[in-house]
Amino acid sequence: MDQSPPGPPSIDVAEILRTRAGETTALHERYLNRQMVRVLGALGFDRTWVGAEGAHLIDDAGERYLDLLGGFGVYGLGRNPPAVRAQLERVLEAGTASLPQIGLTLLPGVLAEELIRRAPAPLDAVLLTNSGAESVEGAIKLARAATGRPRIVYCESAFHGLTLGALSVNGNAEFRDRFGPLLPGCDQIPFGDLDALRRELARDDVAAFLVEPVQGKGVHIPPPSFLPEAQELCRRHGTLFALDEVQTGLGRTGRFLALEHWGLEPDLLLLSKALSGGYVPVGAILASRRVFDGVFDTMERSVAHGSTFGQNDLAAAAALAALSELDDAGLVKRSRRLGDLLLELTRPLVVRHELVHEVRGMGLMWAIELGPPAGGGRRTWEFVERRQPGLLAQLLVVPLFRRHRILTQVAGHHLNVIKILPPLVISEDDLRAFVSALDQSLHRAAPLGRATAGLTLGMARRTLLGSRARSAAPPAETA
Repeated sequence: MDQSPPGPPSIDVAEILRTRAGETTALHERYLNRQMVRVLGALGFDRTWVGAEGAHLIDDAGERYLDLLGGFGVYGLGRNPPAVRAQLERVLEAGTASLPQIGLTLLPGVLAEELIRRAPAPLDAVLLTNSGAESVEGAIKLARAATGRPRIVYCESAFHGLTLGALSVNGNAEFRDRFGPLLPGCDQIPFGDLDALRRELARDDVAAFLVEPVQGKGVHIPPPSFLPEAQELCRRHGTLFALDEVQTGLGRTGRFLALEHWGLEPDLLLLSKALSGGYVPVGAILASRRVFDGVFDTMERSVAHGSTFGQNDLAAAAALAALSELDDAGLVKRSRRLGDLLLELTRPLVVRHELVHEVRGMGLMWAIELGPPAGGGRRTWEFVERRQPGLLAQLLVVPLFRRHRILTQVAGHHLNVIKILPPLVISEDDLRAFVSALDQSLHRAAPLGRATAGLTLGMARRTLLGSRARSAAPPAETA
């Protein structure tokens, strides 16, 4: 038998990052989502990112970009948070017996304990998952099994995820189209409409009402009485009250959980995104013991639901570190303070710019909505909206990125709403710089005809040049 020592490893990630950085776009176009590559090129967002720190992304030219997209809310602690990385390194050094599957390890239990310690009654049991969508899928199953009822009620414009079960309670046609038939028994009501909810619950066959406290798409905040009265209606009709805090949780709205703004006590609470610390996928379903024991009610049913990687030690360590850093750095209070400042700085834009219809937000979950200006600009607005709804929001998103190096997002399909989810570690100076850049971009966008034409021609030119470059390039296999 050959006893010679093993040779060097056949892969070195540091070497790949160093020698193949210029291949990023080509690899994505060849093996991943080529339509996303086209979108980024058309918008002028096709940068090669080589680093990230706190609230900033860094491109291959060494330029820093203020990241107000925050990985759709994943980077609550900022990018590459040292406190989370340190705990992951400790787990790797410890060589724990992660995922014995027919067995238990310590860290998932400690994580569950910490989540329940921070949650309201009656939540006292946890099912760990890998993502927000998986948490939604699990909540649908738990609600149906625990109540013996078939139906789930959700809201128009809700997101909740893109897997089949989550898509069945996604209130946006652009995501649902072409993927039917979806799960039966999922019915939609307008967000904030208590009368519609009352009618659905009166049938006494609804397992759960699933709702985001603040809707991520468009950053829609419900009327003050909606969520408390919805909870009461659910109690009255034996329906589980399920809150999707995948995006609003962990300090995003200026409270640890958004439900604290209304004093809610849900039967199911869904978490993910910022719980990961930005490193390892992690999610959680928090449930009342009544719901939990209604599903896992015998030893035979101990595996009625689960997730292969849900209880892995790396994910638990990342989540524990993220929770600890929220406390140690006072990030929840910081989110509340900076969110108040952001509204104070941006509300005057409604008066200053005809295009600005409304500014709204809770904590560091913020949006600005555009509307038609008066006079001749209204005709241009209506002309553009008939042909491409939501295009005018790009009048702000594109120049904010290209001119000011600030990454934001349009808040939903066909919406003239721009949304930001900045890391909770963002500095006050960076927030003020964003508001200044936004003000300048709104001023430049005021002559709608010229601004729209410039944006449209620029996007078309970049798309055409990108197509020519791709057609002229050698195939990926021989490049």
